[in-house]
Amino acid sequence: MSVRDLADYPWDAVDPYRARAAAHPDGLVDLSIGSPVDPTPEVIRRALAEATDAHGYPQTTGTPRLREAIVDWYARRRGVDDLTVANVLPTIGSKELVALLPTLLGLGAGDIVVHPTVAYPTYAVGAIVAGATPVAADDPAEWPDGAKLIWINSPGNPDGRTWTLDELAAAVARARELGAVLAGDECYAELGWDGAWASEPIPSVLDPRVTGGTRSGLLSVYSLSKQSNLAGYRAALVAGCSRIVGDLLAARKHLGLMPPAPVQHAMAVALSDDAHVAAQKELYRARRDVLKPALERAGFRIDGSEAGLYLWATEGRDAWESMGTLADLGILAGPGHFYGERSGDHVRLSLTAPLERVEQASARLAASV
Repeated sequence: MSVRDLADYPWDAVDPYRARAAAHPDGLVDLSIGSPVDPTPEVIRRALAEATDAHGYPQTTGTPRLREAIVDWYARRRGVDDLTVANVLPTIGSKELVALLPTLLGLGAGDIVVHPTVAYPTYAVGAIVAGATPVAADDPAEWPDGAKLIWINSPGNPDGRTWTLDELAAAVARARELGAVLAGDECYAELGWDGAWASEPIPSVLDPRVTGGTRSGLLSVYSLSKQSNLAGYRAALVAGCSRIVGDLLAARKHLGLMPPAPVQHAMAVALSDDAHVAAQKELYRARRDVLKPALERAGFRIDGSEAGLYLWATEGRDAWESMGTLADLGILAGPGHFYGERSGDHVRLSLTAPLERVEQASARLAASV
């Protein structure tokens, strides 16, 4: 496998449904892509402006202030209080790291990259680009010999699956038994909604209650795109095993993979301010509180979705049929076919649309019943 084996970009297949939905007399309600629509908080925008005299090359490793802010954030928000600056590294968004991690780890032909069965497709893309083999498996007991990198996604995109401390500990134990790197994609960890996650913090794979006292072989990936509306800044980070982080740093220096200096300054400010994150979560909550019951009244079942940025919905029929039904109401979703072989009867609906548009979608769903 190689980059030449990649299929056409899947979202191109949604274009006819977008056109169909856009023809609705009251306009399109786009719930397909999880791209933030809310303003970047002023405190972060000021920080970016303050740092625009960026005449020198930025530091691949991150500025001292940024690295310390990442360490402090993990302690304050994720319950991971034993990191040092040697354990953290900024990245140019999280998709870049997800796609390149197999390559940066030196994986290739004969190596296996495990990812969830219902999954963001970039895990498999990263394996293919490196020449490795992607394998979908959720149960650690089913993770195969030969696995060199294992991705878990908690909370999951698109289904909101969230791993408990006990489940994470079992995953760590199995990965170490296989000699594999275990990477936790945790980009939606601030967005807990139902069950335990309505009141408890969502745990990290780096939580000391999970690691057994050592971070060896473990990575946590995080993005500020959703919690801080920084998708356009390409602002993310990786933390964990200092040996792996050091290897990634060395490779990234050679490749010139460094976030711009103004973005690094803005990231440090964003990671140090919890108020804007709480405010953004309430915006997502308000949209979810409107959209979820509207879908259920219209005959959809919501599966999982106890955390994260999406509602994972099914009518019990092929996702393309549901896409058509929604498009006729002027609503654009994402087809489950993009997220794995077991997902073809689901659609993904994002909470990243203004409340007024979500309310419009709710009214259209109600009128269709």
